[in-house]
Amino acid sequence: MKITVIGSGYVGLVSGACLADLGNNVLCLDIDPKKIDLLQKGGVPIYEPGLEDVIKRNIAAGRLRYTTDVAESVAHGVIQMIAVGTPSGEDGSADLQYVVAAARAIARNMSEYKVIVDKSTVPVGTADIVREIVQDELDSRGVEIEFSVVSNPEFLKEGAAIEDFNRPDRIVIGAEEERAIKLMREMYAPFQRNHDRLMVMDIKSAELTKYAANAMLATRISFMNELANLAEKVGADIEHVRKGIGSDQRIGYHFLYAGCGYGGSCFPKDIRALQRTGEQFGLPLRILQAVEDVNDSQKKVLLQKITARFGHDLKGKHFALWGLAFKPGTDDMRDASSRVVMEGLWARGATVTVHDPVAMKETHHIYGARTDLHYADTPLDALQDADALIILTEWKAFKSPDFDEVKARLKHHVIFDGRNLFEPSSVIEQGIEYHGIGRENPIEFKIPSLPDFAKSFDSESLVNS
Repeated sequence: MKITVIGSGYVGLVSGACLADLGNNVLCLDIDPKKIDLLQKGGVPIYEPGLEDVIKRNIAAGRLRYTTDVAESVAHGVIQMIAVGTPSGEDGSADLQYVVAAARAIARNMSEYKVIVDKSTVPVGTADIVREIVQDELDSRGVEIEFSVVSNPEFLKEGAAIEDFNRPDRIVIGAEEERAIKLMREMYAPFQRNHDRLMVMDIKSAELTKYAANAMLATRISFMNELANLAEKVGADIEHVRKGIGSDQRIGYHFLYAGCGYGGSCFPKDIRALQRTGEQFGLPLRILQAVEDVNDSQKKVLLQKITARFGHDLKGKHFALWGLAFKPGTDDMRDASSRVVMEGLWARGATVTVHDPVAMKETHHIYGARTDLHYADTPLDALQDADALIILTEWKAFKSPDFDEVKARLKHHVIFDGRNLFEPSSVIEQGIEYHGIGRENPIEFKIPSLPDFAKSFDSESLVNS
């Protein structure tokens, strides 16, 4: 099939490359000439495991091309897949300016039937907006050309996007015209050979499905983080709790890990956009507001632990940070907990040395040259003369350190583990003070005193009753 992908950001790059890898003829459009030049040479502007190999392979095979020519891109594919960014606006709603621009570009250049596919994460009702824009442009041109609008949300995890695209749990298609549904089925036919993964539904349900999925996952994370904070207060271990509830098949183990908060390009933005949609219809989404509030607070938990241990004035203190990306497998630092922690340390006068396997360049891009920010080539190098180690991303390379070497390099033998990588007892046995999330803590807890009615409890009257 001939497919056009509009936008060469994260979703567009992965979708275009993977569709080409299935044998399709894919042309990707982007208005940034520097990005297109890099891609045409086989380079990749983002970090995603395996993506560079897929791009190079399909460019060499002639199945994948990149262009800045709008007319060429519209003429190329019967399927026009819009995969542009939808950043948060000032009020939290999704900014659709790039989706609107893409729809106008298609309408101004199309000369035959097109299936316009919303691949970007967009609010409910976006397909109606796209359809209206395209029809208005066609009317202004004085032409009658058939077209269809389809919602086809992506469910790609950063760090595992190639695997997610090639082995999807489900493929959601929101469409109402049989011609468009047939073409979408044809495009996704290679995924249907084992069992039917394709779900055809109305467009608005498809648009809401994407937001609902991310909202559910974010809710599970914030729920566990709130329980983790309670676990610390009462002297419980959140990891034991996680295993206890995860064994229930109705709950499962996924997305139940307590930590220092979620980030990235999807969850924070999509939670805010979904809340805004609720407000527009007079229906405040109270659970999602709580999810967001808990997450915002959770990103500050490590700072609270650090100041409880070292004091609020951190002038003269130096900390080592392992992990900068919001999750392993990516260099994405959007809404990352590392940013909250670093900026909080700097505000209190501390300096930091950081290490991340892939996000160092992105860190420098965000913060530039600072005298209170230093970079280390290895995790151990980051520890030299630091007052404590702070772990913010659960990279595999951090999970089995040489604790003797860690102790030798740290000024104080203290670890703040924002991702619960280690068993507290094992670290403490090594002579290291350990502060996890919802786990064993050196600070003693105190069970609240029993209420008055319990103190005056009359067991004899209960037996008699």
